[in-house]
Amino acid sequence: MRLVKNLGYALGLPVLLILLWWGYTLVSSNFYVPEPGEFVTTFADVWFGERFFDDVLPSIGRLLAGLVLSILLGVVAGLVIGSVRWLRSLLEPVLEFFRAIPPPVLVPVLMLLIGVNDQMKVVVIVLGSVWPVLLNTIEGVRSVDPVMTETARSYGIDGWSRFVHLVIPAAGPQMMAGIRQALSIGLILMVISEMFASSSGLGFTIVQFQRSFAIPEMWSGIAVLGLIGVVLSFVFQRVERKVLAWYRGLKEVENAG
Repeated sequence: MRLVKNLGYALGLPVLLILLWWGYTLVSSNFYVPEPGEFVTTFADVWFGERFFDDVLPSIGRLLAGLVLSILLGVVAGLVIGSVRWLRSLLEPVLEFFRAIPPPVLVPVLMLLIGVNDQMKVVVIVLGSVWPVLLNTIEGVRSVDPVMTETARSYGIDGWSRFVHLVIPAAGPQMMAGIRQALSIGLILMVISEMFASSSGLGFTIVQFQRSFAIPEMWSGIAVLGLIGVVLSFVFQRVERKVLAWYRGLKEVENAG
């Protein structure tokens, strides 16, 4: 019964939207809104073949590379900056300044500095995705309970052991919140980076479809991006449950009390 209920929650809204879409195409012949049957056929013809290997897989590879680098840089730098008060005070204005710069405006600059290649596209993803991870990690480290810090110090838990057993777990919830934000930002920047002087990738292909008025093909590419986002979200949820199992248990105990 619980499985049926969960499936209902997961599939209810998508099924409703598809029915509304199908109903709209019955009463209207809008060139820019393909019929569901035509869309499914086009999706299979376009993406179940060479384009999957030429466009989808390279895009996913660049996205994952950018996200992994963003998470590593954001967590490591956030732990260091958040743990050193004077360093945090010194860098906070600079970090806020660079965070406010929209990453897409850096694409032309990076094209000149790095060239039009995969490295440039990965750097664009990193420059946009690292900030939520970095800033959330800094805030998580800064907000570690002082009582817990003093207790650990009184028991002789210091240095690396304090990081592993106190700081990282305490900052974990905010780290994961930053990583969740980075996933969506990275996906957006992956598409944007592939729209500039590129010859492959999902962003390039979708723009080519749009310019040639291949509307069903364009929508099918957008659907692929949505599916990638859904898969990333589900994978992240599973990882978050594992990493923050202690935190969820603590919240359940607090709510029960």
